[in-house]
Amino acid sequence: MSKVAVVTDSTAYIPEHLANGYVLHTIPLQVVWGGETFRDGVDITPLEFYTRLQHAKVMPTTSQPSPAAFQQVYTSLLEQGYDILSIHISAALSGTIDSALQAKQTLNTDRVVIIDSFSAGMGLGFQALQVARAAKQGASLEECKTIAEKAVNHTGVLFAVSTLEFLHRGGRIGGAAAFLGTALGLKPILGLENGKIVAVEKIRTMNKAVDRLIDIFVERVGSQRPIRIAALHANAPAEAERLLEKACQRFEPAEIAEAFAATVSPVIGTHTGPGTVGIAYMAGM
Repeated sequence: MSKVAVVTDSTAYIPEHLANGYVLHTIPLQVVWGGETFRDGVDITPLEFYTRLQHAKVMPTTSQPSPAAFQQVYTSLLEQGYDILSIHISAALSGTIDSALQAKQTLNTDRVVIIDSFSAGMGLGFQALQVARAAKQGASLEECKTIAEKAVNHTGVLFAVSTLEFLHRGGRIGGAAAFLGTALGLKPILGLENGKIVAVEKIRTMNKAVDRLIDIFVERVGSQRPIRIAALHANAPAEAERLLEKACQRFEPAEIAEAFAATVSPVIGTHTGPGTVGIAYMAGM
């Protein structure tokens, strides 16, 4: 019987207690800051990142992993007898999948399947975990691919940012550009659709933006059950906990498979900026 390993990337930033017990490998993206390069979540933690950001005169940028980084992980797993399901941040947001594809091409193997999550953060994380659970139960590579593709269609991300400055500066603003130049104080609600950042609504205050974000989340989930909820934040843990509590109140406890607050990785924080809060969810799986 084949065995399947799951490979994802650091933008998923899956909490350690959820990842334990699975054959789940994470390839870090990079934060480039002045003349220094940090592996996302390895050489720099979110706390270190935001502490440095407060006093930074030079703003950080990000870069994708190299094909060689993928090739090294793939080779090791293949030699251990694993087939590989490799699922990553949306290709519309990063060149990470391109590096993965180059590595697969170099290895010239059909034992690696690469999936575009069309997501990021715990949107990607939920998908990777869903496949890892199936793999642990003995699912084949083809079955894992089917599960991953289904998971992509059952996952969503909504978030509210304090400012569009970071998305704009990092070139990831996408459809949120429609909100550039709006009055100061308006808080944009953004989402991921087909892997791209889109403008959803603009709300006058962050508190009202959080309430409206939850309304939109509930509307999008509809009757799909069970629900997995991650309240995401960029250096705003208290706000994320309040968001999580409010979101969970909208459902019966038995309808929620899991719910937790989670930080986003430094690479994601580079583009959203501090103060961002959001919801990543998977429903109906």
